[in-house]
Amino acid sequence: MTTGTVGFIGLGIMGVPMATNLVRAGFDVVVWARSPSAVDELVAEGARAVDDVAGVFEAASTVVLMLRDEPAVDAVLARGTDAFADLVSGRTVVQMGTFTTAFSRALADEVGAAGGRYVEAPVSGSRGPARDRTLVAMLAGDPDAVAEVEHVVAAMCAQTFRCGAIPAALSMKLAVNTFLITMVTGLAETFHFAARSGIDLDVLREVLAAGPMASVVSRGKAQKLTDRDLSAQAAVTDVLKNARLAEDAARAAGSSHPLMTASRELYEEAAAAGLGHLDMIAVIAALDERAGVDPKGALAVQVRDGRDCESCPPSS
Repeated sequence: MTTGTVGFIGLGIMGVPMATNLVRAGFDVVVWARSPSAVDELVAEGARAVDDVAGVFEAASTVVLMLRDEPAVDAVLARGTDAFADLVSGRTVVQMGTFTTAFSRALADEVGAAGGRYVEAPVSGSRGPARDRTLVAMLAGDPDAVAEVEHVVAAMCAQTFRCGAIPAALSMKLAVNTFLITMVTGLAETFHFAARSGIDLDVLREVLAAGPMASVVSRGKAQKLTDRDLSAQAAVTDVLKNARLAEDAARAAGSSHPLMTASRELYEEAAAAGLGHLDMIAVIAALDERAGVDPKGALAVQVRDGRDCESCPPSS
């Protein structure tokens, strides 16, 4: 085991660029994934591939997890089996996915009982920020463990914030997601209203970009709509998962969450229409459905049946 070696498991839409940035920052990165193409991409950047999860933990003192959901974490770590302690003992597990606070708290307890250390490090951002290293990380855990891995997380992120004890980082992330998801849903509603009113959408995009509400997210999502580019940076399915997590956490905290509830319902409708693989701004299609808009004349016609933007007719 080499102190300077970092393991990375979870080479998905964000994991690949995040691990790539670790390699480019000079870390000795060891990777494993079920997808050979993702592993090959990292190896081409200079990472080392191993045959299984155990190989990652054998090689690295710090192991980053960027996995899709809680069952995936449980499966990778072999929770509930004797292999779990063998994997995590003497290692620091950096969990960067967005899950329930109860799950993270329980996992932290189990890792600690097995002789390991556990740090929450969820990030705010999507594929583009992951690629550009402009993610924002929120960290929680034992202060010494956080200090030990903060430079690793910083190699993948523009800024890091210490939030306190577990599960404070995940609670912070869910609060941030509330703003993100409701904001993007509001932007979709803005463009839907504008399209039905005959407004020039390119001018609308420019007005919004020049105004006080403008942000990197609002500019990027508005550009996607006018460019007919719905390739996923944050996919509808993933956003729906995060919306449910935030809504459940708010309910448990006794917080009213009406805007998130409305947004979550729209993302459910977009996912049910087969648009889960597209970018979150494709939620505009759910507004078309509610308005009874003829798909052939709708602003969101490009997302119908999962067609790509190059096959899209112009909007009305």
